Amino acid sequence: MTIFKEKISEEYLTISEAKELLSEVEMERAADEERELRYELARAIEHVNRFANLEPEESRELVSELSELEKVNDATAHKIADLLPNDRTELRSVFAKERYALDGDELDEILDIVAKYA
Repeated sequence: MTIFKEKISEEYLTISEAKELLSEVEMERAADEERELRYELARAIEHVNRFANLEPEESRELVSELSELEKVNDATAHKIADLLPNDRTELRSVFAKERYALDGDELDEILDIVAKYA
C-alpha cells in the first residue's frame, strides 16, 4: 500500500519572512513551560537568525521589485533576496539551473536593485 501526499498550496518565503514566523512560534513555545523546542525547530530558528539580513518588509519589497523584471520568476526573486549576491558570479550561480543565460546588462540591472537593499 502506497501513501500519497497531496500538495494543497505553495508559497515562497524569504529567510526574513521565515524568521518572523519562527520567532512567533518560539515565543509561543517559550510561554508554555511544558512544551520544549524540538531539535528541528531549534535548528531552523538558529539558521534564520544567522542568515536573515533584511527586515521582512524590505525583503518583500525586494522580491516584488525583482519580480517585475522579465527574466526573474517568483522563486528566483526569493532566492536572490535570500542570498543578496554582490557580483555577477554570485548572481550567475542563482540562474545556473535555468535554461537561459542573462547578459551583462540584465545582471547589472538585478545587482543594482539588490544594492539598494544590501
